[in-house]
Amino acid sequence: MGIMRLWHGKVSIEKADDYEKFMIERAAPDYGSVDGLLKLYFQRKNDNNTTHFLLVTIWDSMDSIKKFAGEHPELAKYYVEDDDFLIEKEKFVSMYEIFYEK
Repeated sequence: MGIMRLWHGKVSIEKADDYEKFMIERAAPDYGSVDGLLKLYFQRKNDNNTTHFLLVTIWDSMDSIKKFAGEHPELAKYYVEDDDFLIEKEKFVSMYEIFYEK
């Protein structure tokens, strides 16, 4: 059915709107350029002075994820611009095999 890949990042609340814009203008087209991407969800929530971003992608296969993320798809992929926004860079993403969908 597919593979769900989850990435989490944190930015200061003051930079959240700019990071959202960056994600839509830079990251979304990059993801969208890879055959095998089925769905893409960008989400955010504020927590005191921090905004959490959750990126959920649904892929048709591990091979498609590797086309995007490289030979080690469990490692997070970052853009140079992320250094201007992220409080820290989490090394790993989570991946789950989808076994049921309604």
